[in-house]
Amino acid sequence: MESRSFPVINMELLEGSKRSDAMAVLRDACENWGFFELLNHGISHDLMNRVETVNKEHYRRFREQRFKEFAAKTLDSGENANADNLDWESTFFLRHLPTSNISQVPDLDEDCRSTMKEFALELEKLAERLLDLLCEDLGLEKGYLKRVFCGGSDGLPTFGTKVSNYPPCPKPELIKGLRAHTDAGGIILLFQDDKVSGLQLLKDGEWVDVPPMRHSIVVNIGDQLEVITNGKYKSVMHRVVAQTNGNRMSIASFYNPGSDAVIFPAPELVEKEAEEKKKETYPKFVFEDYMKLYVRQKFEAKEPRFEAMKTMDAVISSPLIPTA
Repeated sequence: MESRSFPVINMELLEGSKRSDAMAVLRDACENWGFFELLNHGISHDLMNRVETVNKEHYRRFREQRFKEFAAKTLDSGENANADNLDWESTFFLRHLPTSNISQVPDLDEDCRSTMKEFALELEKLAERLLDLLCEDLGLEKGYLKRVFCGGSDGLPTFGTKVSNYPPCPKPELIKGLRAHTDAGGIILLFQDDKVSGLQLLKDGEWVDVPPMRHSIVVNIGDQLEVITNGKYKSVMHRVVAQTNGNRMSIASFYNPGSDAVIFPAPELVEKEAEEKKKETYPKFVFEDYMKLYVRQKFEAKEPRFEAMKTMDAVISSPLIPTA
């Protein structure tokens, strides 16, 4: 389905007389879409071009042949392939915070390592700027969301990048590019291919295309922000549809809470909703505990995960009972 006025925010408008209009688009996107696209976000086009170049070259040199071998084996299996548990993607991960692993990732040349380090620093700044814009929209104190994310023992968020390629698939009816899921973490910043589409989100029961736009950053809300906002913002199901033509590049960076940060609805928002006699409160839990459950249930609905975390909430909230 077409994009249906997919929310696009020109960040330059946040500095001028149209700021209130841009903030209104941001609010609608977070509450009703779970996704939005940023233009003029402050990351240079030159850097983004270099990121695209080094990653496409890396795929061609080190990952394309491996994927072809996987694809041939999968397609040869035909109907015996367990397509429900497969994704048509080639991917690797880079960790930036709390400690970087870029120097240890195999097959990356120095140009790729240095370019991705530079890109990660820019994305980190953009993520933190966005968190403050969300605080403004929510009526929370500036810096509140970053403090929650950095509330663990090391005082740092968890921040990493998933670098993916979605090569042409001769049988897209058999295998998804990436199965439908919500993202577990906080705020996700995606630099996607501007020529090959495939990313879709679920809105009002229909799959909607996320439009490829040159030099844009696509942002989506993760499960943790839904919890912190007590459901005011929504994480939404999204997927990648395999394409018969073109190799789609996807570089998704996840700015998440620290592993032992405690996540809970912002008290100010809960109090406001209590006055308005609105819904019950989301659970309180340690982010790492949520991730352990998410790993097993990534491609399932988020609501049972939230319910399961209510057990953790009871443990965290209960005072210790002294023993004799």
